Amino acid sequence: MKLATQYGMAALCLLFMAAAASAQMGMRQTPMPRGMLNPVVGAGAAYDITSSDGRKSSIEFTIVGKDSVNGKDAYWMEWTTNAGNGEVVMKVLTSFGESGGTSRVIMQMPGRPPMEMPSQMTSRMGNQNAPTDIRNSMEHVGTETITVPAGTFSCEHYRAKDGSGDTWISTKISPFGVVKHQGKDDSMVLTKQITDAKDKIVGTPQPFDPSSFMQQH
Repeated sequence: MKLATQYGMAALCLLFMAAAASAQMGMRQTPMPRGMLNPVVGAGAAYDITSSDGRKSSIEFTIVGKDSVNGKDAYWMEWTTNAGNGEVVMKVLTSFGESGGTSRVIMQMPGRPPMEMPSQMTSRMGNQNAPTDIRNSMEHVGTETITVPAGTFSCEHYRAKDGSGDTWISTKISPFGVVKHQGKDDSMVLTKQITDAKDKIVGTPQPFDPSSFMQQH
């Protein structure tokens, strides 16, 4: 596998942040859940994801803290996925809503100290890929009871107006409310509710250094 350039790795990190688990050197991209925003500190959800070509992956989203950014509530949202040689953890400080956005990003690769992305990288992203509330843009199909590996839930069923996918959401699930999603390119099912989420970032974050990625290959 070819080594990435420094600029390429910076772009990859932004993609990872925007899509919820794009990854370093060989890890595949996984989708960011689109549901309703329901951030609860200490709560989270784990999912199994299957792509259209049958590949499977898993990812975990948790809310591990609360802060304030420009006088607005902001939450530390953390997601974890597996890189083959250990867990990759990404933590973002995000304020939700129309004027919200991401103000800090910290990433930790297996066996490495945490790194904080430079502010110009996070500000450039803005809220372009911020989680959205599908209730504002999708058609409400009805209320349905569905069973997934995490249990049985009463859900509101929403369908994309372009027919690209269906999503079932519940107010009992944090941070996105998603219980199940079935799209053209991938499917996502809730495998576990998390009620005691703790920050997995270990150590003091260091400035982002693209060369540290190359040292692993």
